[in-house]
Amino acid sequence: MSYASLKSTSPLIRQLRRAALAVAAASALAGTAQAAADAAPALTLPQALALALAHNPSLRAAHQALAASEGAVLQSQARPNPELAYSQEDTRSSTRSVTLQWNQTVEVGGKRAARMRVAERGRDVAQADLAAAEATLRADVRAAFFGLLAAQQRVSLAGQTLEIARSAREAAAKRVAAGKIAPLEESKARVAESGAQLELAQAQSGLRVARGQMKALWGEAVRPFGEAMGEGSGGVDALPEIPALEALQQRLEQAPAVLRARQVLAQSRATAELERARRLPDPTLSLGVKRATEVGRNQLVVGVSVPLPLLDSNRGNQLQALRLADRAEDELQATRIRLQTQLFEAREQLLASNQQARLLAGEVLPTARTAYELAARGFALGKFAYLDVLDAQRTWSEARSQYLEQLLATQRAAADIERLLGAEPSDRTTP
Repeated sequence: MSYASLKSTSPLIRQLRRAALAVAAASALAGTAQAAADAAPALTLPQALALALAHNPSLRAAHQALAASEGAVLQSQARPNPELAYSQEDTRSSTRSVTLQWNQTVEVGGKRAARMRVAERGRDVAQADLAAAEATLRADVRAAFFGLLAAQQRVSLAGQTLEIARSAREAAAKRVAAGKIAPLEESKARVAESGAQLELAQAQSGLRVARGQMKALWGEAVRPFGEAMGEGSGGVDALPEIPALEALQQRLEQAPAVLRARQVLAQSRATAELERARRLPDPTLSLGVKRATEVGRNQLVVGVSVPLPLLDSNRGNQLQALRLADRAEDELQATRIRLQTQLFEAREQLLASNQQARLLAGEVLPTARTAYELAARGFALGKFAYLDVLDAQRTWSEARSQYLEQLLATQRAAADIERLLGAEPSDRTTP
């Protein structure tokens, strides 16, 4: 069968034609987006962090919660308002008496101090929530940034694969024209080239998604940016250091989740103290003047009133506050255990991904590349079939893709550790 008849009748070739049209449309869209990105300045990790810390809506909400807690602290300092009372006995002008009285409730048992401690501990909880939100945001930005670097690398690798497939197809066409191989070999080369085009379109789509995820962390401050750039050797290939497990354990008590659990426990205990203080009734002091028309003179009125805790001794609120404090203590222990487990898993993932990435970079990738180059050279000399070249090319492409996945997994594990423990003390300032 001639190549022309094969080309017109093969269902695979017709499918490739449709795929080529889809790839062309995607490439046009990607080209427009890429042209806009190339005109914008490059993006670095410190820049991405600065934009997120300044404009992220979730972080702004945590700041507002902290500001609101200041209002609760201010309100807790207030004392009970005085009361101005007016009473009149009898309605006849000759015998009526009018009393004007000033009443003031006096808090006893340390209620005001306990109420202030509850509000201050609530402010500490809001501060811990803010620290946790910032740690989560930093980790999300780091993961999104290295995901963007990986997406850019995938586009580059897919472009290289397409160039290799195109060169192989051209070489196969020349050998078919020279009568050295069957037209089927050129058809296989065209199939491989179309597959590489589809892979490139998918990589470009993934890059657009990664750029959108990065912009989403900035909230409304969506600014155009060009290619993501790692500082120095800090690209996606730069493997993070593996911290010692003992060093991570030492930082565990300063982790945002543990700090928040401790502040919640302190607030619960302060609430229990406040409910205990409320078991004592607050007396009300009264001072006023009474005008008795019948006797024709003013009389000083002095009084004290004390509620009797006979029907309501606040026992239920005390019991509830004590049990909530016990729950907060248990939750603190549970938080420690959960963080230890998650921290161990994240470090193990970091260690495993780091080792696999080094193994792939040191042994698998060079071997796969050498095998492909030998197969391509042998095919050009007529010693190998194109199927051997295709297998070697696929192996090399899969090895590069696996290497990139391990690099990204390493960066994600490092981001998870930062999310759990927060930034190092030297890195907690805004970039």
